[in-house]
Amino acid sequence: MFQVDNAGKYLTFELGRESYGVPVLKVREIIRVIDITPVPRMPDYVKGVINLRGKVMPVIDLRIRFGLEKAEFTDTTCTIVAQITQADGVQSLLGLIVDAVEEVSQVKGEDLEPPPDFGRRLNTDYIIGLARIKGSIKTLLDIDKVIEAEMSDAIDAVNA
Repeated sequence: MFQVDNAGKYLTFELGRESYGVPVLKVREIIRVIDITPVPRMPDYVKGVINLRGKVMPVIDLRIRFGLEKAEFTDTTCTIVAQITQADGVQSLLGLIVDAVEEVSQVKGEDLEPPPDFGRRLNTDYIIGLARIKGSIKTLLDIDKVIEAEMSDAIDAVNA
């Protein structure tokens, strides 16, 4: 449900030609893409796992998760390490591969719009809202809901 109190700081990033944002409080760090160890029988957007200072965590490619075409990694491609809360309340770290990180932006309530209504057939629960930032529109994501459902099973399998 759309709430104006979703105002706050968001880390914005690029996927293809679009810009997105996640609440900065969900972000633990931003790292360059490091070696990813594949894990068999995972969905195609689950690239595998990384070992970050002794902590093994799953990594997903947000381009593929959102149905965008696969792209080669570039100098600007990076991994956002985010803390997610699964449906059962368990918190875990997850790497999100994005094309480029833009900046941390302060989003005011008056700059927020509700997610577009595409009818009942398309679920937009994972969209917090649309923000007008510096003359452009950024889609603000509830990263927990982007990861929900089948991804939670993949995270559990990797962390087992």
